[in-house]
Amino acid sequence: MNNWLKTSILMAGIIALFAMIGGMIGGMSGMLLALLLGGGMNVWAYWNSDKMVLRMYNAHPVDAHSAPELYAMVEELARNAGLPMPKVYVIDEDQPNAFATGRNPENAAVAATSGIMRVLSYRELRGVMAHELAHVQHRDILLSTISATMAGAISALANFAMFFGGRDANGRSMNPIASIALAILAPIAASLIQMAISRAREFEADAGGARISGDPLALADALQKIEAYAQGIPMHAADAHPETAQMMIINPLIGGGLSNLFRTHPQTTERVARLHAIARGQ
Repeated sequence: MNNWLKTSILMAGIIALFAMIGGMIGGMSGMLLALLLGGGMNVWAYWNSDKMVLRMYNAHPVDAHSAPELYAMVEELARNAGLPMPKVYVIDEDQPNAFATGRNPENAAVAATSGIMRVLSYRELRGVMAHELAHVQHRDILLSTISATMAGAISALANFAMFFGGRDANGRSMNPIASIALAILAPIAASLIQMAISRAREFEADAGGARISGDPLALADALQKIEAYAQGIPMHAADAHPETAQMMIINPLIGGGLSNLFRTHPQTTERVARLHAIARGQ
């Protein structure tokens, strides 16, 4: 399934959730309003969700003067992948992690935490950046960014329904138990839409990153190290915006909590095993 089709399915699923919640808040008129809102937000997310996510993480742009080693590394890997040079950002978080965002390779950005630059070796960090550029190369960064943005909107709308109640098609007040169930189940449904796509995407980016860097074992070592650190170091921006966790190379909420009930990433042990298999086949 190509990524434009995946993106279309995701958008359709999110708009359907908006319509369902809108219908439960305001009957038929609420459903129509939510459909318009969902469609408008999808258009807005296409053009602006990358900027929004970077702001959520207080990411700041760097260049060849402010972060020469990181910038030169991304420049070399982008050249290997045949990609335009993306914008490069640094996030001031102790947890080692990274993500890519943007609607297409011509408008892409990669972001790394200050923590990942401290704890990984040059070779391991190069493997991580190659993984992120593989997301850009596969054109699936739009998918992950839109899904993160829209999942957050679904949660906010569902919470609105719970606190302010809803109306059925005849204008009667909705059962408060149904409102609470909606507030719980709608975000779960949004998460399931994300999960249906994101796990396969990570395996593909691992393999693509191994090709771009020519060093699959570097990425394997990096994944194990990042996961070990993520279990003990919180990522405050991800805690505040858990819908964005699936964008990261390793789930930043892996340390515990309800987020682990809905894994958006494959098991790291399986990812590492596949990278070792790629290395053996080189």
